Amino acid sequence: DKATDPSVPEENWECIQRFCDQVNADMEGPSLAPRLLAHKIQSPQEVEALHALTVLETCVNNCGERFHSEIAKFRFLNELIKVLSPKYYGTWSSEKVKSRVTEVIFSWTVWFPQEVKIRDAYQMLKKQGIVKEDPKVPEDKILPPPSPRSQNSIFDTDEEKSKLLARLLKSSHAEDLQAANRLIKSMIKEEQEKSAKVSRRVSTIGEVSENVKRMDELLENYKRQELSKSDQETLQTLFQRGEKLRPLLFRLASETVDDDEALAEILQANDKLTQALREYRQVVAS
Repeated sequence: DKATDPSVPEENWECIQRFCDQVNADMEGPSLAPRLLAHKIQSPQEVEALHALTVLETCVNNCGERFHSEIAKFRFLNELIKVLSPKYYGTWSSEKVKSRVTEVIFSWTVWFPQEVKIRDAYQMLKKQGIVKEDPKVPEDKILPPPSPRSQNSIFDTDEEKSKLLARLLKSSHAEDLQAANRLIKSMIKEEQEKSAKVSRRVSTIGEVSENVKRMDELLENYKRQELSKSDQETLQTLFQRGEKLRPLLFRLASETVDDDEALAEILQANDKLTQALREYRQVVAS
């Protein structure tokens, strides 16, 4: 609500970044966020809809493959099409909002050529005459920069690429601007992969923490012989899931060797899980 507040004319980048962070941190974030944004994009208030489109584009730049797969589904694309279609909200949506939605869908056909449903949705809009011609998004148009980033973003830490990008952006030659656009795309992709890794780490450690906490509670009750049959089944399920989580933690640790703080967090989670699994074997299996 804060990121799309229609009473604030300018984008609230702090809230937009926090929204992206939440999408990346929450296991359900990539599936929930598009639904929330679709509702805001369909708002009768122009400013709210435009803000929501900015949030959407920022999420595309920052929230990785799971978010991309959600926006490429017909379920979400249909919500954008409703803003353009006269059968739905197209009759009262402002021209500015409709123009922006068209640009967004068209740009996705360029950036995500492998997503057939996006291309099909856009071609359908053209076939029905809702979109008369492709928006002018030439190759030398620089992509919108990603939203404000954490200090360890590749845009800040890779000094060599950042200097090259700055030099290309200052050039007046079309081929340099095209090169800058390609570089931005590659850097965004790298940033998304990095963000996806962080998201996986946060969600896995969160699951391990909840799993261990619940196992500890049930094991204490088991020792006192206060466990129902359904709770015994739950405990067994948690143990089996814990066994599967251990290899995930090892994989995360191997991906995180360059981040001491994150590695320590993973190893701590692994120690707690190992202890809970060991106690299960001692108390229950014996």
